[in-house]
Formats: sequence, C-alpha cells, structure tokens
Amino acid sequence: MKKLVFLFLSVLFVQNSFAQEKKLRAYLDSKQFYAPEIGNYLEVYLQFAGTSLNYKGKEGGLAGEVAVRLSILSNDSTIASDAYRLETPFMKDSIIEDFYDLKRFVLAPGNYTLSIQLMDLNSATIPLTANQPLVIEEFNESITLSDIQIAELAYKGDTSSIFYKSGLVIIPRLSTFYPSELNTIPVYFEIYNSHLLEDDVCAIKQMILSEKGEEIVTYTSYTKHVPSVVLPIFKKVDISTLPSGKYTLSYTLLSRSLIELATQTYEFERSNDLDLTVYNEKIILDPRFQASITDDSVTYYLESLIPISKSAEIKNIISTIKSKNIEDQRKHIQAFWIKTAVVNPYDNWLKYKAQVQLVERIYANNFQEGFETDRGRVYLQYGAPTTIVVKENSPSEYPYEIWQYNKIQAFSNKRFIFYNPDLVNNTYRLLHSDMIGELKNPGWSNVLSKRNTTNGNIDDPNQNNEKHYGGNSNDLFRQY
Repeated sequence: MKKLVFLFLSVLFVQNSFAQEKKLRAYLDSKQFYAPEIGNYLEVYLQFAGTSLNYKGKEGGLAGEVAVRLSILSNDSTIASDAYRLETPFMKDSIIEDFYDLKRFVLAPGNYTLSIQLMDLNSATIPLTANQPLVIEEFNESITLSDIQIAELAYKGDTSSIFYKSGLVIIPRLSTFYPSELNTIPVYFEIYNSHLLEDDVCAIKQMILSEKGEEIVTYTSYTKHVPSVVLPIFKKVDISTLPSGKYTLSYTLLSRSLIELATQTYEFERSNDLDLTVYNEKIILDPRFQASITDDSVTYYLESLIPISKSAEIKNIISTIKSKNIEDQRKHIQAFWIKTAVVNPYDNWLKYKAQVQLVERIYANNFQEGFETDRGRVYLQYGAPTTIVVKENSPSEYPYEIWQYNKIQAFSNKRFIFYNPDLVNNTYRLLHSDMIGELKNPGWSNVLSKRNTTNGNIDDPNQNNEKHYGGNSNDLFRQY
C-alpha cells in the first residue's frame, strides 16, 4: 500500500523577547480523503495549546485571537490558500482549554508544499512559520483506503460543524502517544471503489503489530462490509491491556476469497503500567506455563521477576507472594509475560527462566538466590555483558569484577564494578556504575583498596590509590 500522504506532529515555537508574554504553541497534522463529487482533498488540522495564548478580558471571561495563513505551493506557485482570523472559544472561570481548527483543500494528485503562518494577535511576537512537503495520491481510479484519522472526540452530528464527516463530528487527535488513562483509540477511515469488486461482500482485517513487526493475535479481528463507492468505517480499538511500547495499527481490505487489496497503517506509542493483581483474575492458566513450573518453585520464579519489574509491579509481586496462593502466583507469572512480551509470552518466559537458572548456578551464595545478588540482578536486567574482567587476587584490592556493555538500550559503553569485601561466599556487591539509574560512587577505588591502603581525605578520597602496589582497577575501568 502507498505510504501515508502526510502525517506529522510538530510543535511550532518562537523565541519570545517579551518575558511577560506567552509563547504560542500549535500542533499540525493532515490527512487525505476522496469524494466522488469533488475528487481528492486534503484536511489540515490545527490544535492550539490554550494556555500558550495571550487573552483579553471580556465580560464574564477571556478571549484570544489568532491570525492563520495556509498556502499550498507547487514549484513555488501558490495553488490554494486561505487566510483568516480565528477567535478562541470564550473562556469562563479561568478554565483554559485547547481548541481546534480544520481546513479542506481540493487538490489534484501530485507533489506539494504546505506552508503555514500563525500569529497571536494579542502578542507582539513574530509569526510562527513552518513548511512541510506532502504528496496527494490518486484515490479515484483504484480500490484503496484513505489515511487513518484518530478522534479525540466523536459523536453524532450534522453539517453545521466543520468537523462533520459521514454522520459524525470528529474532533481530531493529533498526538500519537496514549497514556494509561486512555484505553481506546477511536479510528475513522474510508474505503474507496470497493464496488469495483465482483463480490457482494468484502472484509476489513484489523491488526496491531509490535515494534518488531510481529502480529499481536489478541488484537486481530475481521468485519464484513457491503462494497460501495465510498465506505466509511468507524471503530473503537480497546487498548486497555496493551502494555507499554511502540505499535502499528493496521487495516487491510480483503476480498471474499481473502485476497489483500489495500492496506493503511497508523503508528502510535503506548504507556501502560497494568495492575497485575487485578489482571490475574482474568487469566486462564496456560497448561504450558503450568507444566514449566513445579509447585515447590512457583514462589522462587515469581520472586525472580523482581529484577526486571517496575516499582508498581514489584509491589504486586510481593503482595501475591504474601497471599501464599500457589494458583495466584502461577497466574501472576503468566500475566507478567503476557504484559511484558505480548508476542510469544511463553517462549520469552522460557528464555528468562533459563537465565534465572544460569545466574543461580554462577552467582548464588549461602545467603542469597542468584537473582537476589547484584551481579545476578544486573545480568537479568541488562543481559550478558560484552566483556568481564575478573581479579580475584590483587595485593592491595578486594576481589573485583568489571563488566562492560557495548550497548544497553540507547546507551553505549556502560560499566559496572562489583567487589567482594567479605572475601568469602561469592558475595560480590555493586560498587560503582556509570549507567543511568545505577549506584554511583566517585570514591569507588578508595573503597576497593581499603583492604590494606590508608584512606584519603574528604577533598581527595582517592589520594592514596594511584600508586599502591598491584592496584590497576582504575586503568582497567577506564580502558573501555
């Protein structure tokens, strides 16, 4: 399927030389549609951040005004334009909300540039300007789908609203981010020329794909439709149990024989910290999960999830453990992996289980399970290090290990140093790391060399560490 005609979310801003004045912020998006009576047309959406405008007092409230100029250019020639003054909604009781505007342009297929200029008429700041290339595709001659429009609000209405379309008033949602407070995605799009099919019925396949392009089967659905010149589709997609991550919402038009005819997609990001305790009640135990954990190890493996859990999830894990209900603990493990690895949760659980068993063999001691140790936690949380330097016998330093990672998430060349001040029981502790969110100890080399080195002073805690015999931990740590 052809790419989206024109989809972007940009914050327009300007440096304000007047400190007392607000900086106008607006969000811009556009979608392409088709109507048989007029042809291809572009809808341009504007969302103004209400708190970014300067207002003047009116009887009983506040009002603002924005000057808007929109131009469609082709080879530096203006094809279409519109300039107007836009009044804000009347603000009462100091409650200031965002407000929206929409303009439509009928355009022949081709390449264009959208130029926009915005000015707060109650401010002395210079206008905001932006330019964006766009492509208008031919929707007249083939079976295809319009762009996908997401609604901030949708309700039945009439043509008196500029946001009216196919029996609905659709206030556009320009942000592609969905926090945990939002549990549905209201979707509108149109199918064109499906009447050209020889079939008397067609179908729409809905899918949600992970960031890696894997289908999340629980969100796949099919609906039947009667072919038409223009077939409007409005759906509400439930994302209440969709975990945090980046996704693609996909719609594909299918013939009666399930041949894929056209596809359109919408990319979005989800932030959702699920309450696993509540979620457990809805879980039906998968026999594979049940068979993979013996009754006497359920609590152990539930506890082993703590190193890769967020604070809210850790509280839920501890609460489930305290209940001493083995079935609830099994459900919690399964619920965790359904949330964490939406695609193939069971396979991802088995991989993690193998890692837990590995750190148990290598890092467990007389007092801690492998996943409870600092080395075990780091291994489970970040994976295997790229290199490990092991120094069990140093004349002036406690036994230590330096772990170096070429890559951790978006970070490069991160290091961890663990040491064993007890000299027994494999009880290595994290002493220092340059990874964000981990323990940082500027005087780590002083602590490491306390085995037989006099301390430095408060101004230079490493004063005596550079020249002691056999101490090369600084060089090893810094060489990566």
